Amino acid sequence: MFYQVRIPPAQRKFVKFLWWKDGDINGDLIDHQMCAHIFGGTSSPSCSNFALRKAATDGEDIFGHDAAETLRRNFYVDDLLKSCNTVQESVELIKNVSQMCKEASFRLTKFISNEPKALSEVPKEDVKLDTASYEVSGRSSIERVLGVHWEVKNDVLGFHIVLKDQPLTRRGILATISSIYDPLGFASPFLLKGKIILQHLNAEKLGWDDPIPNEYKVKWERWRSYLQYLEKIKVNRCFKPKDFGEVKEISLHHFSDASEIGYGQCSYLRLVNLHGKINCSFVQGKSRVVPTKPKLTMPRLELAAAVLSVKLGKNILKELDYKVCYEVFWADSNVALSYIKSD
Repeated sequence: MFYQVRIPPAQRKFVKFLWWKDGDINGDLIDHQMCAHIFGGTSSPSCSNFALRKAATDGEDIFGHDAAETLRRNFYVDDLLKSCNTVQESVELIKNVSQMCKEASFRLTKFISNEPKALSEVPKEDVKLDTASYEVSGRSSIERVLGVHWEVKNDVLGFHIVLKDQPLTRRGILATISSIYDPLGFASPFLLKGKIILQHLNAEKLGWDDPIPNEYKVKWERWRSYLQYLEKIKVNRCFKPKDFGEVKEISLHHFSDASEIGYGQCSYLRLVNLHGKINCSFVQGKSRVVPTKPKLTMPRLELAAAVLSVKLGKNILKELDYKVCYEVFWADSNVALSYIKSD
């Protein structure tokens, strides 16, 4: 992506480098300069994203508002994630977005979808998965979507755990905990227990490579033995089930709580269709270890959990394409605060 964005001639002097003329290492070194943004450059991501947004602005009148908004809101550097309500809508969007990017010398490739028909008009060389053989064989392909594991056929998100042998030290424990990538918080309650063990070791003031005491070895080995079961966690990627029908009401429900060792929150999206059928889907969760210093009271910890819930709620509202009717915040088992969102 970076190499498709040219650097203005007046700014190329900032990316100069030395090299031999014609690659002859016996010759003299001469000055060269890059004409396009390079991988590893601090400014490359922001400049490339600016170019992508400029492509959306320039092509909006030709290819439509939906395609332009997709470029603005659904790209993470050079990765595009987008959901559509129908196959026809997906086909049309892929066509317009691809053409809009092509006009700016960006080529979209490695397309993949849980619905093979959505890729019907995509050239075969630009499709990452052979949808024909995939549909016949029924095999379950697992793809990485921004680090999250996605089972394409079943359309669920989950984990793929690869346990590596790490020394029983603070450094090894931290490496194991950090290896579980969980941006949506599916495994937050479980990972919290591992973080608490690490916090206790930090309180012992051990070196990073010092062996841990025997009492913590038992706790750690027990926790580590359960890591493999994270692969059994499967969460539907789509909030709205198939054949659910037209949605009448959409609401967000945030739950937060705290204890002496940790606090956290979780958010659910509640859908109600025209027939009164209800479906609730997990959206995001977050857990944090209670800091040892300063010592916090339970009311303050409950407040910290509530604040965390409000912050995540704002972020979810910003990212969701749904028009949420109202939110409900549950800060305690007996207290709920709700408000209606205005148009």
